[in-house]
Amino acid sequence: MSLTHLFDSLTAEKLQNKACAKWQNYSSDILPLWVADMDFPVSDKIKDALRSYADSDNFGYPSYQGLPGVKEVTLKRLTERHGWTIDAKALTLINGIVPGLFLSVMALTSAQDEVIVPSPIYGPFKMAIEMTGRKGVFVPLLEPNYELDFEALENSVTPASRVLMLCNPHNPVGRVFRRDELEKLAEFALRHRLWVVSDELHSDLVFSGHKHIPFGSLGGEISQRTITLFGPTKTFNIAGLKIGFAASENPALLKRFEAVSAGLMGQPNVFAQTALLAAFSEGDAWLSETLTYLERNRDFIGEYVTANLPQIGYRAPEGTYLAWLDMRKLALENPETFALEQAKVALNNGAWFGPGGEGFLRLNFATSRGIVTEALERLKTAVNAL
Repeated sequence: MSLTHLFDSLTAEKLQNKACAKWQNYSSDILPLWVADMDFPVSDKIKDALRSYADSDNFGYPSYQGLPGVKEVTLKRLTERHGWTIDAKALTLINGIVPGLFLSVMALTSAQDEVIVPSPIYGPFKMAIEMTGRKGVFVPLLEPNYELDFEALENSVTPASRVLMLCNPHNPVGRVFRRDELEKLAEFALRHRLWVVSDELHSDLVFSGHKHIPFGSLGGEISQRTITLFGPTKTFNIAGLKIGFAASENPALLKRFEAVSAGLMGQPNVFAQTALLAAFSEGDAWLSETLTYLERNRDFIGEYVTANLPQIGYRAPEGTYLAWLDMRKLALENPETFALEQAKVALNNGAWFGPGGEGFLRLNFATSRGIVTEALERLKTAVNAL
């Protein structure tokens, strides 16, 4: 049985007993397409590696550099998949990307410093800025194609500006920024002496016709001013294992990051490291099948919305497995509440993603075609009842 058939066999009834936040946060009559977890089974290569490690009885502290092979397989992947060749010393293991966002802000700024962020943006960016006493300056992306607004970025800079934060591939709008866009953004950051924090967690979830370019790979001075955050957890559906990397070709910058994290964030546990090893070394056959399925779901949503929900705007994402639905023509008081109460579908409220997100919903389509179809049918019925 192919992976495609396996994914099609997933139903809400089969998934409702999963002990994860996605399926346990709502009652059984709600279809949850909110938090960015896949419903797909994890690669057998990863599950076999975890079973084998459990049988090894090796539960002592891992080396500070990680389990043998962890950095090596990661460096190989960065080179082969993304064209970015760096040294092992440029990597430090972290317990996930959200802690990395907080630590980066703390390492590169002081209280009341300003952090520039193209918006809408994944909610923890705003949390990392405001909960550490910094000031967020949110610059809306240019609709309808969600391009960077360089004029607005220029106007946002003040003497207090210290950091530029980027999400690429972008959560929630699904952009995979082109090289020319990134190079222009690098020139902007260098001209204003900004540090750059680039969240690239979705870097392996890129669709046909698009290519992920690590911001730190642009070279020259910008590589010395950038911290890149990435890892396997979104790509391989292992978010509960909490592992990632912070990378910088500037040793002093990475030391600042590590100094802030000292005592607050230990090594990712040995199971997380084992999963990373298996994912990056043996997971690409699973990933290829999964990307094919996701791309078909993405295209199906576009076809369905065009034919059945012309009131809703939709721009097919270039990466991620997240659909960004424009509900503004419906003039809803709260799109999330409407979807939940009238359609019985749990989606993320665009307002949570900051300026530029109001009136939108984020839909996670990393599930079976049947569940995606049912969610869209429910939305259609609710919209037609307005």
